[in-house]
Amino acid sequence: MIRGCKKKHIFILYFCCRKINYHIGFNEIMLTEEEKKFVEYWEQNRLKKKKIFRQLSVGLPLGVLLSVGILMNFLSGWYKRAEMQIRVDASGVLVVLVAILLIVVFVVVFSARHRWDMNENRYKELLSKKNNF
Repeated sequence: MIRGCKKKHIFILYFCCRKINYHIGFNEIMLTEEEKKFVEYWEQNRLKKKKIFRQLSVGLPLGVLLSVGILMNFLSGWYKRAEMQIRVDASGVLVVLVAILLIVVFVVVFSARHRWDMNENRYKELLSKKNNF
């Protein structure tokens, strides 16, 4: 009698778990309206967003803001020893300007590529979710 009781409980537990997994799996596969709109948008614009000129326009404000902060710090004169060194040798200004330009380009390209990669990853996840349904 105990043996049959265990089998019965195991069967009921198995059946309940299957039913719960079925409902959870079904809800996970469905795409929301926002996800559907994103998939449509990214299918149309993914190659446009990967172009270099488009990437420059995306991250440029952040890069310029960072460079303005560096220039303000540089021109404020709070560090007297550095200011004296710049007055003695003017090539330091050129080095700072080149460094600022490189920082701006790096921030612009990195932020745009990162954003594109995040969107591409989301797009691929949604496509695999859609295809599994």
